Amino acid sequence: MAMINNDWLPAIKGEFSKPYYKELFAFVKDEYSKTVIYPPADDIFNAFHFTPLSKVKVVILGQDPYVYENQAHGLSFSVPLSQKKIPPSLLDIYKELNDDLGCYIPNNGYLKKWADQGVLLLNTVLTVRAHQINSHKGHGWEQFTDAVIQAVNAQDRPIVYMLWGKPAQSKAPMLTNHKHLILKAAHPSPMSAHYGFFGCKHFSQANAFLEENGVEPIDWQIENI
Repeated sequence: MAMINNDWLPAIKGEFSKPYYKELFAFVKDEYSKTVIYPPADDIFNAFHFTPLSKVKVVILGQDPYVYENQAHGLSFSVPLSQKKIPPSLLDIYKELNDDLGCYIPNNGYLKKWADQGVLLLNTVLTVRAHQINSHKGHGWEQFTDAVIQAVNAQDRPIVYMLWGKPAQSKAPMLTNHKHLILKAAHPSPMSAHYGFFGCKHFSQANAFLEENGVEPIDWQIENI
């Protein structure tokens, strides 16, 4: 695993010495040695590499990584440029962006442009077995990513959280900073997007909030390649 070495480290390094994390590390290492695990080991912490803590403006919480080949690369909802098929949930996100801000629907699902602007694309579980959704749930990643969420909550500046679906919304009680904006909606999965994700206008709300607080808004348009 390519370890975290930017300004996230002072905020979360205490987790690495806790018993749960030592057990998690041993479990994940063993899993990679004996079966196919996503994302590739060097991509596990990409959300932190691409979006330093001091740069976080928006947090989008996912659950666990995509379970199919050449999809997961360490950013929630994102797929690599080499993946030609846009996952259904991300396609619904693009549809909402089109309706909300007029962004055209691009031909790829690579969201690093968002991460580079301060959108923390965080899954609550950072690894998964191929073809087995939630297979690494309950092994310690949740405790680690809760510590990450708490580190963001402690930041004394405007930050927006987009909590889509019940698992993401279960983190809301941790978000106690009055300088931050919490947005909630249904999950963008095709099974639930029609129950309140479509029409939520989270992207325009986030940008309005950032601008009102003197922060550069996010350019949400992912370009065609």
